[in-house]
Amino acid sequence: MPEILLTPHTLETGLHWLDLIGILAFAMSGALLGVRKKFDLFGVVVLGCVTAVGGGAIRDTLTGQTPPLFLRDESYLWMAIVGSLLGFSLGERLARFERTMSFFDTLGLALFAASGAVGAINFGLGPLGVVFAGMLSGVGGGIVRDLIANEVPEIMYRSDQLYATAAAAGAAAVWLLYPRMSHFDAQLCGALVVVALRWISRRGWVRLPVRRIP
Repeated sequence: MPEILLTPHTLETGLHWLDLIGILAFAMSGALLGVRKKFDLFGVVVLGCVTAVGGGAIRDTLTGQTPPLFLRDESYLWMAIVGSLLGFSLGERLARFERTMSFFDTLGLALFAASGAVGAINFGLGPLGVVFAGMLSGVGGGIVRDLIANEVPEIMYRSDQLYATAAAAGAAAVWLLYPRMSHFDAQLCGALVVVALRWISRRGWVRLPVRRIP
């Protein structure tokens, strides 16, 4: 049987498609919130697209990559529009696939946090800048989504599930591994750190402390 070799080109193509899957999941989650808020079709699509590409746009702005990637490669924007329309069409029926949606959401978070960290490293930022840029790349779209929909951003109070913390840890892992291995391997390892922390926290094995005042 012929041996299949993973070249940097095929890895980059695979990461691109996984990125698009994350975009789709983010767009559907944003669109679902718009449906629950009784937005019209235009409002739902706008909310879904902002959720999907907002984090990447913040990352690109912070690392000096202008215009943002979703404008240079319109496949991201088209996928965001498709996800938004699916969210509007299927509505609450998507809730039946909450576990699958959560998996793709975690995948998108991991890939965006890792790619944001790589962009920040290439731009010459220090460790805190890399962690901050990677975290915002993963969670920025969700923050903008919640603010537009007049909601408190979920990352501020979901102590039972590591989300922004997982993205920050993945970005930190990329910064630590970047000089020690290939750039693709460092990005993949950072993404795996995000996925692992999300999986651990969803099982209730770790959570952030919350201070409660009577």
